[in-house]
Amino acid sequence: MNSSRTYVDRCPGVLRPWIADDGALVRIRLIGGALAASSLRAVVEIAAEWGDDNIHLTTRANLQLRAIPHADGSVPPALVYAISEAGLLPVPSHERVRNISVSPLTGRVGGHADLRPLADVIDRVLCADTLFASLSGKFLYSLDDGRGDAGRSTLDLGVFALDAHTAQLRVGSTLWGPTVDLNDAAPALLDLTRAFLGLRGAGETAWWHVDELPGKGVELLDQSHERDERTLTTYSRPPFGKIVQDDGRQAIHVEVPDGILTPQLAKHIAGLGEELIVTPWRSIIVPDLEAA
Repeated sequence: MNSSRTYVDRCPGVLRPWIADDGALVRIRLIGGALAASSLRAVVEIAAEWGDDNIHLTTRANLQLRAIPHADGSVPPALVYAISEAGLLPVPSHERVRNISVSPLTGRVGGHADLRPLADVIDRVLCADTLFASLSGKFLYSLDDGRGDAGRSTLDLGVFALDAHTAQLRVGSTLWGPTVDLNDAAPALLDLTRAFLGLRGAGETAWWHVDELPGKGVELLDQSHERDERTLTTYSRPPFGKIVQDDGRQAIHVEVPDGILTPQLAKHIAGLGEELIVTPWRSIIVPDLEAA
């Protein structure tokens, strides 16, 4: 049991904000950074009515709103309703545990496999089981499509695609699990999550991360596994501007200075395409545009 921590996880969400000096801060989880342009337009209006006008991007490809009025640790019900109506609070009981990082350009540019379906399955099963609601709001799934851009920071569980059909599991930030068929990756990750929950303890001293286990996650594996050489990749962030997709269409990588999305920039980006991708680099990609 972790005896050094004596407080519960306070990672913010919408229903449990962080109370800062300038008001309440709420965090809106996005799966792999995916965001509909219509939802972004709605958040622009929400930030103008209740926040500091701006939308703040996080290094986990989520959205934050700041300077929100609050009472007794809660934000206005009308704000929660507006976020829900924007399609950004699908399962309130699990809102803080929907932490799934995905290679931003997966299925569109490069990579060994399209991991968007895998992310959707994990999210759907995660939110359907009350057991998973007890995870820390910091517990992170990292899905890397083989290019090396999603698994370079700390993580709890994840996959690294080795080819179009297989991936190696990741357990904590340093350990590697078995190679599995991508069709079996979601059940494998969720089984590992259940095993972690069985070991983490309860209450204020419960572990938040796989790395906090005494064996840093070895307890979740039936045997040790060597890291596949195909995971040893070098990756550079895509440049800002136009990117040619594998299907001939194009994406636009838009810089968001300091990760602060002003109303003007947000409206401009929302007008470029219907689907958006918030990146861990605190920028936005607008994909699937017809080439000029």
